[in-house]
Amino acid sequence: MKSSGPLKPRVRRRLGRLFGDRRLIGALLMLLQSVGFLAVLTQLTGRWRVLVTLFTWLSVIMVIWLMRKEDNPAYKTAWIVVILVFPLFGGIFYLFWGNTPFNQAKLRHRFDPRPPRFDDAERQPASGQLCMDLSRHAAKCRYIENITGMPAWSNTSTEYFPLGEDFFHSLMVELREAKQFIFLEYFIIDPGLMWDSILDVLAEKASAGVDVRLIYDDAGTMGKLPSRYEQYIRSRGVRAVRFNRFVPTLNTYLNNRDHRKICVIDGNTAYMGGINLADEYINHVVRFGHWKDTGVCMRGDAAFNATMLFLQMWEFSTGEKIPADTTRFRPTCVQPADGYVQPFGDSPLDRDNVGEAVYMQIISTARRYVYITTPYLVLDNEMLTALTVAAKSGVDVRILTPGIPDKKLVYLVTRSFYPQLFRAGVRLYEYRPGFLHAKMIIADDEIAIVGTMNMDFRSFYMHFECGTVFYANDVVMQAREDIEEVLAVSREIDGEWLRRVSWPTSIAASLLRLFAPLL
Repeated sequence: MKSSGPLKPRVRRRLGRLFGDRRLIGALLMLLQSVGFLAVLTQLTGRWRVLVTLFTWLSVIMVIWLMRKEDNPAYKTAWIVVILVFPLFGGIFYLFWGNTPFNQAKLRHRFDPRPPRFDDAERQPASGQLCMDLSRHAAKCRYIENITGMPAWSNTSTEYFPLGEDFFHSLMVELREAKQFIFLEYFIIDPGLMWDSILDVLAEKASAGVDVRLIYDDAGTMGKLPSRYEQYIRSRGVRAVRFNRFVPTLNTYLNNRDHRKICVIDGNTAYMGGINLADEYINHVVRFGHWKDTGVCMRGDAAFNATMLFLQMWEFSTGEKIPADTTRFRPTCVQPADGYVQPFGDSPLDRDNVGEAVYMQIISTARRYVYITTPYLVLDNEMLTALTVAAKSGVDVRILTPGIPDKKLVYLVTRSFYPQLFRAGVRLYEYRPGFLHAKMIIADDEIAIVGTMNMDFRSFYMHFECGTVFYANDVVMQAREDIEEVLAVSREIDGEWLRRVSWPTSIAASLLRLFAPLL
């Protein structure tokens, strides 16, 4: 009996953590809403049989609506299957929780970013010069600028970070040198060595009069931050905002997360890449083996794109308008030109999937090789076709994925694409030391993207994302050399490996793949 006494406080603490976990409570509340909704519909249809006819016809209408919509075919197919399997309630479920104007309205009416002006300063974009010098890549540059408003620049020096540890060291040095402003926008912040060190510098700079702002995603930080953490950050002088606060209700706009990773310092220096502000990204704590990630730093004119991307999201999140005069946010340093650099953003609230489109442009125009690193591989038919056609055309297409997954169901879906890609001639690798989180594409020693976009539906269709295109820039070759080092410690998927996959596993993966757009 004596031994049971000390257990009670520990049990209470564990229960407190359990019931204080917003992920668990949110999931339970959404499950209860689903059950309650179904119970009400069941009662209503049992009492008034005419509702059975009405709901069934609604399902038919929703299927026709889906077939006519300009949506991704895989997403439409997944919903059509759901509606056909559950014809009584499927239509009303799609009406309330599918990708409909009704569900997108809450965010769409707030996000209408004004295209930034670049013609009102001495330093002008270099898009026109790029199109003349690198005509092969002119269409990519013009497409990004036309859709996102973000041009290409020269007069920018660049630095590539093959590991989160290198990124962290550089970031800390630059943060300590800030004089005017620091803007940070991250999917995840998590107390620990990395974030606590950064926050201490941010607080110090804020007390010295530096304009310090932080946007972090509410869903991305669930289970990581204590309650009222936003107020704590503000108490230290940082203007902090939680993006798209998670309210546990059944709706689709909760899927529109801010997955970007941006830091801008004084308008002169900008960081992007796949690295969040948490200790696993610098291998200070071990999760899923060695954590392989990459990032980039830009100093000079191209940093202004990153600044404007942040200010657009700040306006979206707070309602605080971007000043008409952006002089104080513009770069002031002079840097030597290193090819061309084009940071850009992607929004789920328009009809253009910029990230996926640019990836497919790079794949379809590659002549010699395309190397891709991604933690998740959930492809739609268009991307799958682009990859297989490139490989069948003699292009050396290689895709690197993790050897140790962080999400086992998604990993199962990732592997379900291996047979088709392998048969087409795509070479597939899994990073044996651990989890590969880097999101990059490199082609022909000429062009590369380092960004936040995974090759999956969430990144290409649901999340706010960002990336940087490097044209004839040193980062291209540095990224290629890094990937070749990763290939050397990775396992290549071959025919023997594919033959060992069991039928039950293959069938389960195929079923999950069908509903991947809804996961």
